[in-house]
Amino acid sequence: MSLTPEDIERHKRHILLKEIGGPGVQKLRAAQVSIIGAGALGGPCALYLAAAGVGGIEIWDDDRVDRSNLQRQIQFGEADVGHLKSEVLAARIAAIDPSIRVAPRARRFGEGDEPTGTILIDASDNFPTRYALNALAHCTGRAMVHGAAAGWTGQVSVFASGLDADAPCYRCWVPETPPDAEACDEVGVVGAVTGMTGSAMALEAVKLITGAGTPLIGRILLLSGLSGEARTVKLRRDPDCPDCGKY
Repeated sequence: MSLTPEDIERHKRHILLKEIGGPGVQKLRAAQVSIIGAGALGGPCALYLAAAGVGGIEIWDDDRVDRSNLQRQIQFGEADVGHLKSEVLAARIAAIDPSIRVAPRARRFGEGDEPTGTILIDASDNFPTRYALNALAHCTGRAMVHGAAAGWTGQVSVFASGLDADAPCYRCWVPETPPDAEACDEVGVVGAVTGMTGSAMALEAVKLITGAGTPLIGRILLLSGLSGEARTVKLRRDPDCPDCGKY
């Protein structure tokens, strides 16, 4: 995909980076990602991917904007309350770059659904969705960029068991729903932490698409807003994992 003069002007700061350059921008323009969740993580992730020039962005979310979302979901404003999150976010993406192919899916992702992206982005807020997306990513040979945030902490990883036989999948790390798991609306969270996490998710997707740097495959990045510290923990593949161990 050749770059237009408008593309060159828009993405010149990426073109100046030797790890991305013109070829990397072309890869971004040709890429297609599917984001599951248009909220506190999916919003900043989608906006940064749109600004980076990712050519196709699919957004899955059946929820509507609530006033309580505005504390952290900065892609929305007061006038958006009551509207579908997927459609409002799609409009924001189009305002950043009208040439992006953006597809809002006003439905909750579940087993049997078929996102079109070559990269799947888990910006959901519940374990059933994460497990379903993880199984799909493994079986179809796609990478899943995962993020989660609660309180003052965030976490980001890339699960690519369908691409690398030695890489763990999400269920290798969290084999079953934790007994103390709480619903999203029952847990407080600092808005800026969700922004940090969503931005880090977008960064991992950019790295996967362009081949720049080392993606967080087999590792998880843990962010602490209270201490201002970040650390990376290595993850191990479970040979008995019900999702990736049987293949």
